[in-house]
Amino acid sequence: MNKLYVGNLSPSVTVEDLKQLFGERKLPVAEEVLLKSGYAFVDFPDQNWAIKAIETLSGKVHMSRKLQIRNIPPDLQWEVSGLNTDTDTAVVNVTYSTKEEAKVAVEKLAGHRCDDYAFGVSYISDMDAAGPQTARSKRGPRGSRGQDTEAGHSTGLAGPSASRSKTMDLPLRMLVPTQFVGAIIGKEGLTIKNVTKLTQSKVDVHRKENAGAAEKSISIHSTSEGCSAACRMILDIMQKEASDTKVTEEIPLKILAHNNLIGRLIGKEGRNLKRIEEESGTKITISSLQDLTIYNPERTITVQGGLDACCKAEVEIMRKLREAYENDLATINQQTSLIPGLNLSALGIFSPGLPMLRSASGTQGAPKAPAPSYSPLLVNSVLCLQAADPEVVYLFIPTQAVGALIGKKGQHIKQLAQFSGASIKIATAESPDVTERMVIITGPPEAQFKAQGRIFGKLKEENFFSAKEEVKLETHIKVPSSAAGRVIGKGGKTVNELQNLTSAEVIVPRDQSPDENDEVFVKITGHFFASQTAQRKIREIVHQAKQQEQKQQQGGALRSHHSK
Repeated sequence: MNKLYVGNLSPSVTVEDLKQLFGERKLPVAEEVLLKSGYAFVDFPDQNWAIKAIETLSGKVHMSRKLQIRNIPPDLQWEVSGLNTDTDTAVVNVTYSTKEEAKVAVEKLAGHRCDDYAFGVSYISDMDAAGPQTARSKRGPRGSRGQDTEAGHSTGLAGPSASRSKTMDLPLRMLVPTQFVGAIIGKEGLTIKNVTKLTQSKVDVHRKENAGAAEKSISIHSTSEGCSAACRMILDIMQKEASDTKVTEEIPLKILAHNNLIGRLIGKEGRNLKRIEEESGTKITISSLQDLTIYNPERTITVQGGLDACCKAEVEIMRKLREAYENDLATINQQTSLIPGLNLSALGIFSPGLPMLRSASGTQGAPKAPAPSYSPLLVNSVLCLQAADPEVVYLFIPTQAVGALIGKKGQHIKQLAQFSGASIKIATAESPDVTERMVIITGPPEAQFKAQGRIFGKLKEENFFSAKEEVKLETHIKVPSSAAGRVIGKGGKTVNELQNLTSAEVIVPRDQSPDENDEVFVKITGHFFASQTAQRKIREIVHQAKQQEQKQQQGGALRSHHSK
């Protein structure tokens, strides 16, 4: 546990510069320094000197309230999203009340053994530690029990299995030829363990997925620097294996990314992609939309060029993907306060790796995050509501989008119905020249959320809306005519509050007549989350009106009984 990662280095830094720096700070001259572009791996004589180097050279990290504890036994369970406990060891960041308590913890925990594992402990920056998510250990060594932990990010020097960056939940997903998987793993897993150790990453080789496939996926979980370092090592391993086995074809870098992120990677008129190609000296292509299915929302980004050029392109590609991912995450965080019971669970409309969020009520029973290993259905949002009678929603889409929604031989709409658990039907056009078609969706709230979300996502994927344009659709739901006044409110107060709260346009047409079930339409127009929030709020108003009506009826019946 004495190998350190040194990040944020200038390209002009040399091994001699690093050794001189260690000498000036009265640190032992490192036995081995492996210098790469922008970062290095440094070996120190023992763990104590390694920790001393972190404390001495990490600047603002020195003497913070936050510690990183490494080499945690894999069977130690933590209630936190994104923490890896299914690998050899885990890493967690701990926040203490004061710097003095943190210092005492370093002295007591450094080298402390738990289940034959010796803890590694180092300071991390108060500023760099991540936000509000906390967790508590269910079982831990004396001195750490009950301490809050949170996903963190450290800069400069960090210990083995380095701290997670704020974007660690978005893995770097690579696609590699199956013939090289053995070389990447190595005899008894030694090669992949070395990659993991040297790059401070969690690397999952999904060799058992898609049996017989020509290519296998690899997921790398780490900081952006750790992911890039692991990517370089894997590319280097493949190139050496290709040379040893006389493979003459060029081995490109292939990155997998969810389709919802691709448009923002490409940029308007392809400008982002062109810039990355020019700056890195590579040729970049992206797989066709036709290869996507509801169960496989990833597209393949193929980068062709030399090793250094591909690695340079990877840094810029992942930077753009992470930006898009963080924007999606911010959107979901914003909306959870508007939709009671909103949890991330099984809707494929956002980017992979988004962490699970607790419900707005903050209940203890909120579902835990799936294992960090990638799920093709990615991350997702489900309204965790008690499903009563199935709801019916009438969603209007552009006429030209009907074919894309149905899919070849009806395959896509069938997959969508199976995925969401909703009945999905497209109403017959009233005339040949209509600009919109009505999609009738029947199912409980959870199914509605999934089905509508995927339809919004499909229209964006198929470019029926421009890159900068939000997908805004009109939705109709029916409410009892007796509850329509409740939705409008006195002087339109309730409907105005609904619009301010949800950002959706909500209209209850005054000139409509109730149907045979004594129901009227409410029109909702807005982007997906706005529409969902409005639907839920309106149904909540209707539910409250029905409950009040039932109480009045019961009270009337009771008074009638007593009068007799």
